[in-house]
Amino acid sequence: MRLLVLGGTGFVGGATVAEAVRRGWSVTVFNRGLHGGTPEGVRRLRGDRTAPGGLDALAGGEWDLVVDTWDGAPRAALDAARALADSVGRYVYVSSGSVYAEPVEPGSAEDAPVVEAAADDADGDYPRNKAGAERAVRAVLGERALLARAGLILGPGEDIGRLPWWLTRIARGGDVLAPGPADLPVQYVDVRDLASWLLDAGGRGLGGAYNVVSRTGHTTMGGLLDACVAATGSAARLRWTPPEPLLAAGVTPWNDLPIWIPLGHEYRWLQERNVERAYAEGLTCRPVTGTVEDTWRWLRDVGAVPPRAGRPARAPVGLDPAREAALLAAAAA
Repeated sequence: MRLLVLGGTGFVGGATVAEAVRRGWSVTVFNRGLHGGTPEGVRRLRGDRTAPGGLDALAGGEWDLVVDTWDGAPRAALDAARALADSVGRYVYVSSGSVYAEPVEPGSAEDAPVVEAAADDADGDYPRNKAGAERAVRAVLGERALLARAGLILGPGEDIGRLPWWLTRIARGGDVLAPGPADLPVQYVDVRDLASWLLDAGGRGLGGAYNVVSRTGHTTMGGLLDACVAATGSAARLRWTPPEPLLAAGVTPWNDLPIWIPLGHEYRWLQERNVERAYAEGLTCRPVTGTVEDTWRWLRDVGAVPPRAGRPARAPVGLDPAREAALLAAAAA
């Protein structure tokens, strides 16, 4: 199988390249050549898809499958789809559940309304960029386009730092503010399971939109944090705290305490999407212990969460120690 990855050195792109190499595929990556490296045997084409003539390096190539993780302006996705329309068999666009128009009902499937965005938009926020890029690749390639609406993505290589924050905090030890309830269901996908599904589904010629994330409750906040304690070998003590005092104190779910979104919160749907369509097409998700252990091993090797390849940095996640200490003291009072 001949694979082209647009990007290929970031979190999802890097995992996709690694999985394709493991399978013995012929792999080409296209990027500016400014960030990261590629495994031995991978061909690297250089170009800036946002610049005039920036896609010229793709001319004359032929691939069975392209995987595109772009999250910038939709116009760049439209240009890439047009440039590759006659050179690829199938186009997999790694989109996001963020494309759904709020308010979103928990349990919604792929037919839920999507935010308004145009295929040729030159700028937008993250949901509009992803939705516009979906429209772009669908407009050019029709049913040859597979739209993988990923959810929360965890695993080795994570460049936002949600799971790494928990691992680092728990490794530090002491009393750890654990946002309850411990049995709160969590929905996510390991980046390696996502990459495998992208290649499997794209290789089989699937088209259309799929929510690609685990079933709700694949693990719980308790299961996740217990796995972090076990993986780090820490003597940390998880101090489970109900959501109500945390919310009243201004704690922001997802950002201040990564991954956590309590029941009833307006963004709870991010961890309660219907995923039966992807599971019916072979999605499998490894146990949380494997994701946590492998992420901790990777994090110790690299030392810190890497910058996002070719994209602006996002705001740091997680509470600072002083604020966490104040919240723990308030909870104990």
